[in-house]
Amino acid sequence: MHPKHFIEAQQFDVDLLNSIFKTAREMEQVVQHYGSNILGRRVMATLFYEPSTRTRLSFESAMIRLGGSVVTTENAQEFSSASKGETLEDTVRVVAGYSDVIVLRHYESGASQRAADVSEVPIINAGDGAGQHPTQSLLDMYTINREIGRLESISIALVGDLSHGRTVRSLCYLLAKYPNPKIYFVAPESVRMKSDIKEYLTRNEIEFSEVDDLHQIAGEVDVLYQTRIQKERFGEDLEQYEKARGKYIVDESVLKCMRDEAIVMHPLPRVDEIDPLIDSDPRAAYFRQAHNGLYVRMALLKMLLAD
Repeated sequence: MHPKHFIEAQQFDVDLLNSIFKTAREMEQVVQHYGSNILGRRVMATLFYEPSTRTRLSFESAMIRLGGSVVTTENAQEFSSASKGETLEDTVRVVAGYSDVIVLRHYESGASQRAADVSEVPIINAGDGAGQHPTQSLLDMYTINREIGRLESISIALVGDLSHGRTVRSLCYLLAKYPNPKIYFVAPESVRMKSDIKEYLTRNEIEFSEVDDLHQIAGEVDVLYQTRIQKERFGEDLEQYEKARGKYIVDESVLKCMRDEAIVMHPLPRVDEIDPLIDSDPRAAYFRQAHNGLYVRMALLKMLLAD
């Protein structure tokens, strides 16, 4: 039986992950054949309190390609009743009456669980503050499997803003589900991976290390997962942001250190942490990664609403 809600990466076991990835492969065929009517007459609400392009549009495209309909608000903090002081819980209770599933992005960690606690319909966490982004980690794992051909014994460098990066936090939880991952954390001192993730990996006997030299480690990994230094998470402390920004940039010099079969990933959007000159290199997988989000999110919607 599938979970009612998709809230955090910890709730996925290997059997569920394999089922999602199998369904995602089927969804690739659905898209190639111009969609289906699997979710005809179903309605998805996208309730986004933070800006988004890929996540919101891929979810909406996923629903439409499955024959369903979408009601949406892109900036719910400003253009919903939240601007009048309505609580998240009350908003969710109301929107649940208009839809069959709610995709929620919020600026506060834990918001998706709060929504799930009061919702009569499934909640999908599309990112909550600096907490988690489980559907991004699902498409990341799907991409690694498609590109590298396996999910066990993966070596991966997580680079950039690891303190605020909800994508890398969720990805660590999923990597730990498979045998023998090796994780390298490469981050400026002010945005290193938080202790809760490192403690989780230690409890689960997952090998990880913190390194400073990106060029040195680039030749050791299957996946180099770059992330943006998130200016919006620093508040008024722009001095620390400027110190962190630009320390690690994936450019041709980094690619020269990488193995031919390795890949570069990024959850996007990027600013200046990946040189656009490497976009044409076959190891640059980040746009393929973004496209995979459509198939994975189609799979999740199908499993929640049709299976």
